[in-house]
Amino acid sequence: MSPWSIALLFFSCAVNLSVTVHGAPTTSEAAPTVKLSYGSFQGAGIGDLVTFLGMPFAAPPLGRLRFAPPEPPIPFSGVHPATAFGPACPQQATALPAIPGLNITFGSTGGPTNTSEDCLFINVVKPASIPAGKKLPVLFWIYGGGFEVGDTSLNPGNTVVERSIALNEPIIYVSANYRVNALGFLGGKEVKAAGIGNVGLRDQRFAMQWVQRNIALFGGDPTKVTIWGQSAGAASVGLQMLLNDGNPHGLFRAAFMQSGSPLPLKDIATQQPFFDQLVSDTGCTGSFDKISCLRSIPSDKLRTVINAFPSVFSFSSLRFSWSPSIDGQFIVPFVTGDCDDEGTLFSLSTLNITNNDEFLNYVQTNYLAGINGTQLAAVGNAYPEDITQGSPFDTGIANALTPEFKRLAAIQGDLIWQAPRRFFLQVASKTQPTFAYLFKRGKATPGLGSFHGSDITEFYGSGVLPDFIATDALVNFVNTLNPTTPSNPISLLSASGLKWNEWGSSATAPPMLTFLDPSPLLAITTDTFRADALDLLTSISLNLNGNS
Repeated sequence: MSPWSIALLFFSCAVNLSVTVHGAPTTSEAAPTVKLSYGSFQGAGIGDLVTFLGMPFAAPPLGRLRFAPPEPPIPFSGVHPATAFGPACPQQATALPAIPGLNITFGSTGGPTNTSEDCLFINVVKPASIPAGKKLPVLFWIYGGGFEVGDTSLNPGNTVVERSIALNEPIIYVSANYRVNALGFLGGKEVKAAGIGNVGLRDQRFAMQWVQRNIALFGGDPTKVTIWGQSAGAASVGLQMLLNDGNPHGLFRAAFMQSGSPLPLKDIATQQPFFDQLVSDTGCTGSFDKISCLRSIPSDKLRTVINAFPSVFSFSSLRFSWSPSIDGQFIVPFVTGDCDDEGTLFSLSTLNITNNDEFLNYVQTNYLAGINGTQLAAVGNAYPEDITQGSPFDTGIANALTPEFKRLAAIQGDLIWQAPRRFFLQVASKTQPTFAYLFKRGKATPGLGSFHGSDITEFYGSGVLPDFIATDALVNFVNTLNPTTPSNPISLLSASGLKWNEWGSSATAPPMLTFLDPSPLLAITTDTFRADALDLLTSISLNLNGNS
């Protein structure tokens, strides 16, 4: 399977990104309510924010709606509380490999404990005070997790809205659950015939449609929506941009992508082996209607079966069982960027690869099946055994956990992140405003460097270095479609004095805003690193998918 046909991910539960906002409910909005077409909800006032959490935006995807596209929420009478996040969708079991001698500490590895198949809930965080007649821009968050795990409660959004208020550029933050793993991305010919592919993406789209119908009731402007995602969420943003031949149907006007880009996908029928294995493991092999049989399996049993499939921290690493695909069924400004060492975290499960032959065999069989010997040799030359050229980049002979670790980390990071991002920018910058960034902070992290997902806390302004430069760029973009405007005396990005031009402003040296150590150091660099190697990977990947 080509890397272009698999999800870009990060298990947000592997890094503690939760935000706790302290403060007593405001007097004026201690019990704010909103009346929607299908029922009324009562939120909560916390400091200068109002939150509405855990509102259903679709019918529970149970019974006949398991594996099915979302349907409208069930109407109800009275006022329902909206003061806590709804359950997360069922998560696939994951386990980060333990690496002897490498002290890597993550804030949380357990993921959400409150899960249910009844999980299609949406959340709104807004300023408590919105001037009469004013409608605020909207930021719509799509979480990552490799299309295997993920949950809105990990990134509540309070800090982003608080910062937007401080900048006097207030926005409204929206996040929604979507189904993951087999429940959201089941594949195979039976799924294609039934027209039920990519229901996780359909959940995202359905939530965007909910925003169009309802966000004005919260003080939001439905014509000024920016969709924002990280990893699998960023890949989802890219795919939402490409749906319906790029027509967003008014659902959003801009996009912001962290560590993820849209991908050429394989046909959904190529996922048949995973469908057949799921059917076999659930005892549905002899059923005439296998999908109906799968819908009848008790939730606990189905979860146990799904958990047995390889996850991102298994030996197959970034080759997934469940991911978006072509099932037969947008021109906007955007920002996109990656961390410098995207591949390190996902090379911890392949430390048993220790020589050149094993490296080449793994790359060919796991990612680039179908390439010839000449192409494979070219890949080996582009990513040599010299550990000083591997990832974490720019760390010399350090971090060589095995003779091939830094080499594997380099090619996996480029194959899955850097090459798709640059290719997308090369195409899209010809027709729309595009901006790019590179995150190179945290290089001293043992073994991992500037690893996948290490930038997310800075965008939320909730990490150990809350300098708000990344948050300010995000808030600016939601308001003006340019991450550097308006010039704001409060903004640390404005104070930097750097001129972050559009990626396409130079044909030979596309500019990137680059985050450096120590924070808040920034620079403008050029997106020309490893040009020959990235071009090779892009060419091979496109050819493998028939997109040459």
